[in-house]
Formats: sequence, structure tokens, C-alpha cells
Amino acid sequence: MTDQAVDTGGVRLSGHAAPEGHFLGRTRELKELRADIERAGLDTISGKKAPRARVLLIAGRAGSGRTALAEELVRQLADRYRDGVLRARLAEPDGTPVPVERAARTLLAALDVPTPPGADEDDLAALLREALAERRVLLLLDDAAGAEQVDALLPDTPECLLVAVSAGPLTGIADVRPCTLGGLDTKSALDLLTRFTGSVRITVDPRSAEGLVEACQGQPAALILAGGWLAARPQAAVADLAKQLHAEGDEGTPLSRVFRLVHAALPAPAARILRLLCLAPAGLADPHTASALAGCSVGAAHTTLDDLTALGLLRAVDSPLPQYEVPGCLHPLLRAAAETHDRPAELQLARARMLERTVRLLHSCRAITETDNPQAREKLQGLPRALRFPTPRAAADWLRVRRPALLASARLAVADGELDTLARRLMSQLVRAMVAHFGTQEAAPDLYGVHQLVLDVAERRDLPREKAAALLNLADVDARTGRTAEALVRYRAALDAGRAAGDPYAIGRAMESVGGAHLELGDYDRAADWFGRALAQRLARDERADAARLYGRIATAHTYAGRYGDAQRAWRAAAAGHRKNGDVGAHARALSELARVQEYAGRPEESLRTCQEAVEWARRAEDTRLQAAVQLRLADTLERLGDPVAAGLHRGAAERILGEELPGLQGHEGPPEHPGRTGRPGHPQRPDHRDTEPERPEHGANTCEIRSTSAED
Repeated sequence: MTDQAVDTGGVRLSGHAAPEGHFLGRTRELKELRADIERAGLDTISGKKAPRARVLLIAGRAGSGRTALAEELVRQLADRYRDGVLRARLAEPDGTPVPVERAARTLLAALDVPTPPGADEDDLAALLREALAERRVLLLLDDAAGAEQVDALLPDTPECLLVAVSAGPLTGIADVRPCTLGGLDTKSALDLLTRFTGSVRITVDPRSAEGLVEACQGQPAALILAGGWLAARPQAAVADLAKQLHAEGDEGTPLSRVFRLVHAALPAPAARILRLLCLAPAGLADPHTASALAGCSVGAAHTTLDDLTALGLLRAVDSPLPQYEVPGCLHPLLRAAAETHDRPAELQLARARMLERTVRLLHSCRAITETDNPQAREKLQGLPRALRFPTPRAAADWLRVRRPALLASARLAVADGELDTLARRLMSQLVRAMVAHFGTQEAAPDLYGVHQLVLDVAERRDLPREKAAALLNLADVDARTGRTAEALVRYRAALDAGRAAGDPYAIGRAMESVGGAHLELGDYDRAADWFGRALAQRLARDERADAARLYGRIATAHTYAGRYGDAQRAWRAAAAGHRKNGDVGAHARALSELARVQEYAGRPEESLRTCQEAVEWARRAEDTRLQAAVQLRLADTLERLGDPVAAGLHRGAAERILGEELPGLQGHEGPPEHPGRTGRPGHPQRPDHRDTEPERPEHGANTCEIRSTSAED
């Protein structure tokens, strides 16, 4: 077994594997459910076409096998629905209803339909219905907490079928076809036990086996635990287990009685790990989760998880990485056992260890993408081997597989309404890892959810500094996904929150971002004004590097407003500031932009001299791509001045520079242009302030908190 964070070897059972086989029993229920699909509804009887999808309801208490029946029904019907099967869970393991907004995003993601980051529940439900309007899908909604959830996700087309799983009726949805589950029939229950024990122990004592089925009331979950107990004890007779169950008395459900017996028989370390899994986010655990919860090695945790799976206490998730699911029917039993056997302080410590491990894994997941960052490589090497990923691809795979659990970890971190240091670090590392591997566009819905969690806590507890940070981050996601008007509103709100907190960093960041949003919207006068306000604040605080960069942003706004004289003065100020600060690369880029504006202003000779100076500074900065870009600008300027020979020399120099840096570029049509080289003289193109301004800091550089307190950062 590998000691690294990602193990692609799959789940390896160390004990008796829980047997697998075809679905057992429920023949009558399956027949009735299939018949209900074809049965005429009230609309059909009245001569009208059914306006919505038909709803089949499988109802039963936890442990009745309701989800297994639903999955078997879906398996039998899947071929009828050309556009596939969609699945969503509508309740957390502890029974908390899942918001419709989150469930709709899950379903839309499965359909590869992009979702607006800030869309509310109604918008997403409408988008889902629109996406399903021309499709024929089978929709399985498990653990529905109420009719409102199901109704919001119900397709408007009769070509679709919705199968809902719930503990009770879905009152309020018209023409629901319910199927209420009891226990398995005796033959099917005995067959289920036989899968664990083999046929001999059942056939030699059929009366005791039937008594065991009766004690379990035919409930599949109880029978699975009973079978696991017997499978782990080949010498025990079925009568031995039946007697112990009868000794338990009639207190509680059959499932709770079998669980108490199984839990009591476990070795103490395994029993403790099992109980602590009630803290696993989204009911999903991997070896690292169990290791952190119990404070044991990853290898020991992996072995224990396999053994618990063999006993029917966990389910191995079909995944390229080892991952296990706590059955929903066991979650309340695990929580009750933990509250009985473990002190509150121990549970709190286990939760903190788990979240801390998650933070470190996320840090490792992000750091492996920074292969050109010596500091990141050094920090990565400082992590234990068990927390390191072998490749960026392995890190991305882990992030995708663990995504539901990681997002649930974020919700768990702020569930008590606090924003302590651990919660902040978790949010920060989760956001950065997702952006590093998936990019802002793909990760936007998840990023929005994480930042919204912080904002909700900050508003409830009246934390203006945290509110400002969350608003800035939400606005950054809006800005990067084309919702610039919405971003502007949030940036203004962040400015108000920053002023309320008296936080100069938040104030300056918000003012600059307001200017950036106006620039994106084409309001160049307001953009220059807000950049000027941010500049004044930076100068007052003697923040010279930021001041030099803001001169460049002001120059960009003036350029696109056609105020070339103001733009040249601002770029000269930016270049002078960078030079005083010793930032050679930024100084070269500022000179390059100044040359571009001089060309726009109809001063090609000045532009030529400035370009030549920029080339020299780019050479000092060892920025080969900038050297090439400025050489190309020189070539264009020389061509306009009527010197094609010199232009050809500079163009060739640019191609040689890039050819040495990126040999694959040789033989192509030409090197890529410098980002600022847009438009023709006097007619600059409309700016994208996220791409054309090289000195601007990236949006989202400060995630979840205005100044990171994370040691990893």
C-alpha cells in the first residue's frame, strides 16, 4: 500500500469481503412500480396530456432497503430513457434537507449545463426544467425530506420519469404513485443471510435462521449487519446470534439492536473509528479522514475501513480512489454511540484533526501545481510523504473525487457560526486548490458557495472585516465569469464594509476593483476616478509598489478614453515608480505600454526610442517573452516609419528569442503578441482589464480573508 495521499490501487479488503450479488426480493413491489408508469393518470383520464413527469414514490423507514429498490428499478428502466439517469440526494446524512439550489446545481452539472454563480433557487430550478424540456431522462431523488424539494425539481415534460425515495408521503404533489416498504419476505431474507454465511449454517438450523429473520423483522440493513457478524465468526451458529438478539430485549428498532451487538463485538480501536465516522463530511470517508479522526496511521485506518466494509457497516464507493460511505440508516446510531462512549472534548478534537488534515491535503494539492515556484516546492517537500501527491494529475483526481466531501467540510467548518483560524484556512486552501486545478470558470459555482458561507457567518455575527473579504471574493468570481454589473454592486458593498471595519487594505482593494469594473463596462472616466482614489490611499500609506501599479491602471483608462497625453504622464509615473522600487520587469512593461500610447498619439519616433529602452530593461529583467513582444512593437513602428529592413531584423530577433525559449514555436506562423499590443495607432480596442493591464494583481488573490493567517501561505 502506498504511503502517498492518492492511492489508485482501489479498495483492498483485509478481512471477509461483504458479498455482492443480484438484487433480492421485492418482486411484487417492482411489478407494481413498473405498472404504475403505464397506468393512466388523472390528466389522461380527463383527456388532457400530462403536463409534468410522472412521480413514483418509494417510502419506508431507514434500513428498509428503499434506496436499493429504487436503484434496482432504475437499472431495469434505464434503457427506456435515451438521455440517461440523473441522481441527487436531498438530505444530509444527519437528515438536514439539502437546499434546492445545491441539488439543482448537481443535476445541471451532470447535464453539462453551466450555471450562473449567483443564481438563486428559483432561477436554477427553472434552468433545470428548461434543460430537461427536450430530454428523456430518469431522475432519482434519494432521501427526499419533503414534497417542496421534489416539486421544485420535477421536470415539466411527461417524457421524463421521477423516482423519489422518502420516509413518508409527498403530500402536495399530484398523482404520486406510492410504494410503501415493509420487511423482506422470509425466503429473500434467508437468501440475504446465505450470501454472508454460506448455505450450510442456514440449512442445518432453518428454525433458528427464520427466528433471526423474525428478530430483524426482515429489514435488509439489520440482516446485512447480522450476516456480517456471522461471516466474521465462521464457528458461530445462527442460533448463537439469535439468542444474543433476544437477550437485547425489545428496546429500539431491530437495526439498533443488531448495531449495538455488532458495535460491542468490535475491537476498541475499530469501534472508535466507526463511531467517529459520524463526523465524516457528507457521510464520505477515505483513509485520511479516518486517520485524522482517530489519530492513527493512514495504513491502519485503511485496513479498518476495509474491515468495517466487510461487516456491512460501510459501503465502498465505486471510485478510482479508496472512498467509503456511511449508510444513512446508521448515521444516527453512530452519533448516539459517539455521544455515549466519547467525551465532547474528544469529538471536538477529532473534528479539528480532520479539518486540519483536510487543510494540509488541500495545500499539498495546490502546491504541486506550482512546479516553477521554489518556495512551493520547498514547502511541499516539508510535508510528510502521506500528504504528498505523486503528480498534478493525481492531485486533480483526488480533488474531483473528494469534491462533495470537501465542500461539506467547508460547511462543517462554519456550522457553529464561527470563523476561527482553522475555518479560514480551510476555505482559503479549498478555493485556491480548485482554481489551480480547474480554473475560475469551471470552479465558479463551488467558489461562490464557499464565499457565500463566509458572508452568511459574517453578516450573522456582524463581522465587517470578514464581510468585506467575502464580498470581494464573490465579486471577483462575478467579474471573472462575465457578471461585471453584479461584481460592481458587490465591490461597492465591500467598500462600505471595509470602511465600517476601518480596514485600509479592504478599502484600497475595493476602490481599485470598483475602478476595474467600470473599466470593463467601458466607463473610462469613472474608472480613472476610482483608480485615482485608490492611488491617493496607497500614496498616503507609502505603499509604493501598489501606487506604481495604480498609475498604470489610470494610464489604461486614459488610453481607452483617448486621452493620450494623460495616459503618457501616468505611464511615465508608473515606470518611474517601478524603477525606484527596483522592479525591473514592471519597469520594462510600463515602458512598453508607454511606447504603445505614444504610437497611438501619433509620435512614432518617441515610441521607437521608448521601445528601444524597454527592450534593454526587459533584457535586464531576463523576461524573454517581453523582449520578444517589444521587438515586435519595434518592428511594427519601423514599418510605419518606412524602414522595412530594420523591421524585419527586429521581427526576426523576436522569433529567435521565442524559439530559444519555446522550441516548439519555430516553424509556426509567428510568435504570440504581447497582451498590450492591441488595435492600430489611434484606434485602441476596447480593453479587457483582466488581460491588457499587466501590472494589475489577479482577482481573487486574497481568498476568504483579507489577509491570510495560514502558515502554509
